[in-house]
Amino acid sequence: MARGELMKKLLASYGRDEEFRAVAEQIILEEEQKNNRVLARSLRHTLDNATSANVRSSKQAPSQKLASLIPFPDAADDFVERVDPVHSHKDITLSHANTRVFDGLLQEYRRSEEIRRHGLAVRSKLLFCGPPGCGKTLCAEVFAAELGLPLFVVKLDRLISSYLGETAGNVRKIFEFAKRQPCVLFLDEFDALARSRDDSAEHNELRRVVNSLLLFIDRMQPRGFMIAATNLDSSLDPAIWRRFDEVIWFDKPDHALIKRFLKAKFKNVVIDFDLDRYVDRLEGYSFAEIERVCIQTIKAPLIARRKGIAESDFTAAIADESRRRAGRARL
Repeated sequence: MARGELMKKLLASYGRDEEFRAVAEQIILEEEQKNNRVLARSLRHTLDNATSANVRSSKQAPSQKLASLIPFPDAADDFVERVDPVHSHKDITLSHANTRVFDGLLQEYRRSEEIRRHGLAVRSKLLFCGPPGCGKTLCAEVFAAELGLPLFVVKLDRLISSYLGETAGNVRKIFEFAKRQPCVLFLDEFDALARSRDDSAEHNELRRVVNSLLLFIDRMQPRGFMIAATNLDSSLDPAIWRRFDEVIWFDKPDHALIKRFLKAKFKNVVIDFDLDRYVDRLEGYSFAEIERVCIQTIKAPLIARRKGIAESDFTAAIADESRRRAGRARL
């Protein structure tokens, strides 16, 4: 819609809070698609603050309370939590292949209106696969921050109701919300919801949930992105895979990625030894495990009240992580 028309609609809707916010959201979405992320974030922050201020003031004057920007339908807020990203692209180490994929997705989103005008679909449904601690959740957060979109995390423990017949209805609620609200909707541990229907241990009701899930994903055209993540890709129902526009694999870091990760983690501290000599010892570790090694190493001189990181600090941290890994292997 032309900017002039949007501004007229905005002014015309003044005093009708829900309509006003819907138009304001359209303006913010336009700025995001034009890659004006700083302006879009500022507008969204202002709008959110205005909502919060009105909610607070409603305690004195309930009639002045403003409606939510886009309310969660049918109490879907029981299953979805908004998370404010605290990390940026500087905090994540990706393979060259994954960097290329995400750059392409960002550019595609920013040119989405032009792409749709040519009758083409925009990739918006992503599946993240890989072992724990390899960056799936962090990547979803950074991706939302780069897009300037709010991040909503689905609380699967609440979504999967103890009353099995309610689960499909709960899934419908979050998909209805994501269709209306431009956002990144993140479903972690997706295998708990999309487990293979061939698994003989699964209850018939859970198989019906998967049937419903397949239908919802097919019909869903999010105004942002839906991201599902799993550590157990082999447990997913075979029909799930083709429902996603992209499947992105997060593997444990190789030699080159470990070097890049260590360099980024120790860039602001003084060390008196060559980190590269320890890269081989960290192969097979996840990013989360290597990060724990780095954090323990950096804390050691602070605890000992000395300057600079000693080689013994690093080797001790590796030994601690190795002991932790050995303990898990016995489980």
